[in-house]
Amino acid sequence: MSLIDSHCHLKTFVQKNTLGSVLARAKIAGVEKFITVGTNNEDWDCYQSLARNNPDIYYSVGLHPCYVDKSWTKMVESISDYWQPHDKPIALGEIGLDFYHLPKNKSLAQEVIVSQKECFETQLQVAKRLECPVIIHSRDSFSQCIKLIDKSGVNWQNVIFHCFSEGGDEAKQILQRGGNMSFTGNITYKSNLQTETVLKLIGLDGIIIETDSPYLSPEPFRKEKNEPQKLLEIVKFISKCLKVEREDLEKASYFNTIEFFKFEN
Repeated sequence: MSLIDSHCHLKTFVQKNTLGSVLARAKIAGVEKFITVGTNNEDWDCYQSLARNNPDIYYSVGLHPCYVDKSWTKMVESISDYWQPHDKPIALGEIGLDFYHLPKNKSLAQEVIVSQKECFETQLQVAKRLECPVIIHSRDSFSQCIKLIDKSGVNWQNVIFHCFSEGGDEAKQILQRGGNMSFTGNITYKSNLQTETVLKLIGLDGIIIETDSPYLSPEPFRKEKNEPQKLLEIVKFISKCLKVEREDLEKASYFNTIEFFKFEN
């Protein structure tokens, strides 16, 4: 069974002219499809071009909270332009809130928070209108993200919290609403004490996996730059946690990803 890396950032490899070898190594590891996720208007066209020229690459468009600045309104206004009959994104994202990377100055931090919330709310309305999957970035901001998604009226079945690293209570809040989570290399870190509990709550029926490469390389490769081939290490880790055969986990993750992102093929 092949695998899908449901969340990666391929621009780094494009810039270093290593994408060909990165994809080749991934294919050897069984990773057959890739969703390269947009963070700002400097990578959207790059990812659209990759998707046009490689049938195994899909892409998303969204303004990441850490890239929200005074020009965010114009960037968000251009997102809908990508939803054309051909070459349209597979999702809107990643969008959300990030209260971890805030200025140390409290006044400036508050300004950033206000801008992030306004931008997030605006993008949620775009997602609601498009009725598309939505990739959520949430860091030190879980309750606020939940609140704004609830307020937006977006269909929770279209929502996925990527790189989920919260606890069981937070996972239950998402599941009770009909939402989804995806898991990356950080679940292999010893600091994530609730990993096994959360994975058991999700079960095979909801498992979706990602690398978030070039970030968050899993153990035992944590000090190395991440890339899609390391998705296999996440599969191995989760299969041990859930005490299931690796092949069963691969199959579940593949079809869960296909179903959530509404792959056309």
